[in-house]
Amino acid sequence: MTGPGSASGDSAAGDTTESIARIYRREYGRAVAVLVRVFGSIDIAEDAVQEAFTAAVQRWPSAGIPPSTAGWIITTARNRAIDRLRRDAAGEDKYAQAALLHSRTGEASGMAPQDLLLDELAEEAEMRDDTLRLIFTCCHPALGMPARVALTLRLLGGLTTAEIARSFMVPEATMAQRLVRAKAKIRDARIPYRVPRGAELPERLTAVLAVVYLIFNEGYSASSGEALIRDDLCAEAVRLARLLVSLMPDEPEAQGLLALMLLIESRRAARMTADGGLVLLPDQNRTLWDKELITEGQDIVRQCLRRNRPGPYQVQAAINAVHSDSPSAEATDWGQILTLYDQLLQLAPGPVVALNRAVAVAEVRGPAAALGLVDGLDLAGYGLFHAVRADLLRRLGRFREAGAAYRDALGLAGNAAERRFLEGRLLGLPEGD
Repeated sequence: MTGPGSASGDSAAGDTTESIARIYRREYGRAVAVLVRVFGSIDIAEDAVQEAFTAAVQRWPSAGIPPSTAGWIITTARNRAIDRLRRDAAGEDKYAQAALLHSRTGEASGMAPQDLLLDELAEEAEMRDDTLRLIFTCCHPALGMPARVALTLRLLGGLTTAEIARSFMVPEATMAQRLVRAKAKIRDARIPYRVPRGAELPERLTAVLAVVYLIFNEGYSASSGEALIRDDLCAEAVRLARLLVSLMPDEPEAQGLLALMLLIESRRAARMTADGGLVLLPDQNRTLWDKELITEGQDIVRQCLRRNRPGPYQVQAAINAVHSDSPSAEATDWGQILTLYDQLLQLAPGPVVALNRAVAVAEVRGPAAALGLVDGLDLAGYGLFHAVRADLLRRLGRFREAGAAYRDALGLAGNAAERRFLEGRLLGLPEGD
């Protein structure tokens, strides 16, 4: 046997620590979801789960990782919360008394709290329902979009307040206040901890999917800072989308969102130069695209097509599937992409969709036809609008106007990589028209 101070012992401890980190990311949201149901309080659930993982870090390196990590974490968290609430309730804390009473709703069966919880853990469907309830609570329309995103990352992703603040380039204190206000709004407004039913579900599911996609977009094209891509946010958005698909396997739009993100994510390695420069889709080295992600994304798109219940995310995924199927930019089936954009514009009409459709029009009918469409859009505050318009003007040889449009795009560019790209395009314009 090796002693605790040996290289092998240190290596084993390090492996356990890494395993706990993976378990934390996988189980944190599910554990919080179960504890919110048990105690009726997000704050109590969060604190208890944090304490359980602290105990895991202290015990598992020597005792070993238990067979059921979810059961160990949730049972430990529940017991810690009950002990704390009993101490607080003894001091006439009315909130603690109410939470403790809430946690005893299942004790009429005669089972001990720990046995009761482990029995519940045997029902995977119950845990799935708890997670779904927490997702819909985090993404409730009564909360502002920034609060929805922050809560989703905190409660379902287990990201720390500091990590979320760094991701969105705001001070940690600002993000902490945002989280506190969001949880207070849920408590004070008595926002129900449930999955919507009937006619209410499609609208609420759309809000949930929008939050996940917003997280992905912030990761894939950062709104500020030096880096173009934030790997952690992309990975978390894909993880959340996979979770939604596993929880709601009959919802084609959840599948469509997952396929869309996988197909976009497949191009990440080709999207930047070695020095951090931006590479547009037509110029990317397609041998760098991730074939496994493409295959998975395309398979999901085909499943969606067989369902024949089209929605905006499914159509966007289909557009990206056409791109991913093309061996070169020249071989891209722009006619099919334009047809899909026509369908998308019917399903989700709006100026941003119309702008993206105009890019396809430029490839099928020429830049002049596309520019006429772009100039009719009210998107003056959207940087990509000016960048697309500048490119069309450049292709038409209207270089002075293109330069003005590139400068407008520069003024709205979110991150340093985008600014460097636009500056390069501006400097590369010929003099005059």
